[in-house]
Amino acid sequence: MLAERFLHSLRTGVLLLACCAAGVAHAAGEAVPVSDDPVLEARVLALSHNLRCLVCQNESVAESRAPLAVDMRNQVREQLAAGKSEKEVVDFLVARFGDFVVFTPPFKASTVLLWLGPAILLVAALGAFALRLRRRQQEVPVPLGEAERARARALLEAAPPPEEPHK
Repeated sequence: MLAERFLHSLRTGVLLLACCAAGVAHAAGEAVPVSDDPVLEARVLALSHNLRCLVCQNESVAESRAPLAVDMRNQVREQLAAGKSEKEVVDFLVARFGDFVVFTPPFKASTVLLWLGPAILLVAALGAFALRLRRRQQEVPVPLGEAERARARALLEAAPPPEEPHK
């Protein structure tokens, strides 16, 4: 019974691994050009690399195979073909999806923590480290008593420690 479960799990794992490998091999490339104009396609891909896929979130629109990413690439292509600039297209997508759609969001009041957060955390960590070092330097070491010294000597000499007096 246990062996059957193990074999079933092993077969399922191998099947999933094979499917994932086939999917990665199939989706390894970027977006397939749709337009006959190579200049337009280069602009679409360049702009799509700066836009975040809202489904995958860790891939650009140019790399993603999600239906929303395909729609966004088509929207970029249509707007660039209509004569709009890259900035106008990005502004349109930001108005529609928010600042999250661009990999480098603008510096403004709603994103100030995103931009300054790492620097603030670094300064706070360095301040805490400096404070800890200062406090550590001010600590006065507690001197050992005679019984503790004798016990330490005995431990260092690998001899049995002397018996401690009962208090």
